[in-house]
Amino acid sequence: MKFVHILFFLIFFTVYGQTETDTMNSLVVKRIESKKHIDLEEVSRLLEEQTELQSINVINWEKFPYLPEVKFRIAHSNNQIWLKYYVNEQNILAARTEVNSSVSRDSCVEFFFDPLGDGSYYNFEFNCIGTPHLAYGPDRHTREFVAPKKIKQLIKKESSLGDLPFDEKSGGHQWEMTIVLPAEILTSHDGIKLEGLRSRSNFYKCGDDTSEKHYLSWNPVGTERPDFHRPEFFGTLIFE
Repeated sequence: MKFVHILFFLIFFTVYGQTETDTMNSLVVKRIESKKHIDLEEVSRLLEEQTELQSINVINWEKFPYLPEVKFRIAHSNNQIWLKYYVNEQNILAARTEVNSSVSRDSCVEFFFDPLGDGSYYNFEFNCIGTPHLAYGPDRHTREFVAPKKIKQLIKKESSLGDLPFDEKSGGHQWEMTIVLPAEILTSHDGIKLEGLRSRSNFYKCGDDTSEKHYLSWNPVGTERPDFHRPEFFGTLIFE
């Protein structure tokens, strides 16, 4: 009888005992050597040459099945996070031009970043013409916006679609965006060093007001309805 109990426990643990972290993605963020003052064109080139493409392709909610092709690259250099997104989607929309406006309603890419893995995170959001939205806090309802002046001063970004707003365009579109996020923009983590950091993160693609509404993620989000503000579903970033 004791053997049966042990066997049952082993079977139960194998099937049901996987922890939440067993399903989480993990990514090593490569450190790239570069000069301190570098333009976005050079950042883009170095990312292309030295990093691997990652995919944002998880459909978490059956009600929103549309799957545009979305990939990204990430690295760090001189205490900056470098990102480049590649998007191929049917419809594009860029109505918002004001910093910290609701850019997720447009064609939008997002990087949610919990530097210390303690549950509080920054939500970096950019519509397809680069309008940024940035806040910090532990959940959707407790957010502290980073000042627009600081965002404009510190964040560098460039979209292949330019920076002028437009109504929705259909027919299929490809666009890219290169982004540089200096550690100074992590305003609640003064003096933080990226090198050697073990962090938590998720990468997203969405478009609330587009004709084909969608909510894609890099790491799966296990909620009943769309909700990106869930740090318990973030994957792991390991900075070289």
